[in-house]
Amino acid sequence: MEDGITVGTLLVATPQLDDPNFRRTVVLVVEHDGDGGTLGVVLNRPTEVPVDRVLPPWAELVTVPSVVFQGGPVALDNALALARLPGEDEPLGWRALDGDSSVARVGLVDLDAPPALLAPELLQLRVFAGYAGWGAGQLLGEIEDGAWYLVSAEAGDVFAAEPEHLWQQVLRRQAGDLAFVSTFPDDPTLN
Repeated sequence: MEDGITVGTLLVATPQLDDPNFRRTVVLVVEHDGDGGTLGVVLNRPTEVPVDRVLPPWAELVTVPSVVFQGGPVALDNALALARLPGEDEPLGWRALDGDSSVARVGLVDLDAPPALLAPELLQLRVFAGYAGWGAGQLLGEIEDGAWYLVSAEAGDVFAAEPEHLWQQVLRRQAGDLAFVSTFPDDPTLN
């Protein structure tokens, strides 16, 4: 059964989702198996921790802002990175996200690999602490309950220069009534 969730798509929190871990977040799906669950990374939660404090060898290659992003509530002591590369090659230390057929592809970086392997190829790089995870069927249930919008991603979403505006930007570019959601007030009681 096709559930519409695919690697490389975005989960955008609806205004009704008030879980502090996901309120107004934009999550990139990086793995999805209907039987095994879904993994994603929150794209719009920069921390104040500079990358050079936790991963000095990668610090020079990171896209601005050069901080670690909180990728989700799970495994915050583990880091993962996403990078955008040109062309069709798959260099050592990088694996394209399944289903990404764009010219400038996004993929997962092996942070144990020497940065010099990827440095000449990198267009953009971002480091995340932790990830978001859902068990089999859990995410589909949350979507059906109205917690998430499932929308197409653009390569620039992962590396947004102003991540604090990503939620509004992604919604604004959607068709129809969904674009109006981008104007939903942060606190509707003050409206």
